[in-house]
Amino acid sequence: MTMVFKETKQIDQKNLIALYEDVGWYAYTKDINQLEQALLNSLYVLSAWEEENLVGLIRVVGDGLTILYIQDILVLNRHQNQGIATELLNQVLEKFEEVRQKVLLTEEASNVRHFYEKHGFHSCDRGTLVAFAKLT
Repeated sequence: MTMVFKETKQIDQKNLIALYEDVGWYAYTKDINQLEQALLNSLYVLSAWEEENLVGLIRVVGDGLTILYIQDILVLNRHQNQGIATELLNQVLEKFEEVRQKVLLTEEASNVRHFYEKHGFHSCDRGTLVAFAKLT
């Protein structure tokens, strides 16, 4: 099957629910209307499709000039380790190449750390930067 990448913020609820719940991100699907609005309010959304099925998505917030925050990057479990997340991330990094600060906050797991480090991201716990987060 051919993977098609689309720049769109309008994705139907059925596909959003299937993707987010497949990777266990249930907090997002508790209020699907809020998730839809979050996509619409994002700076950029790139999605990966196999026919009519949403396979992966990357969502970016920020000003697009000085800071870029990768809010979500996810791929259906059965499609992981096939280069889809890498392609999503690479397209975002290319599109926003001139943006100086590219930031993301994610869970601690060796495979997650490896994924971002191989794409040039540095963990704040290993450098001179400090990161703060307040989650509610």
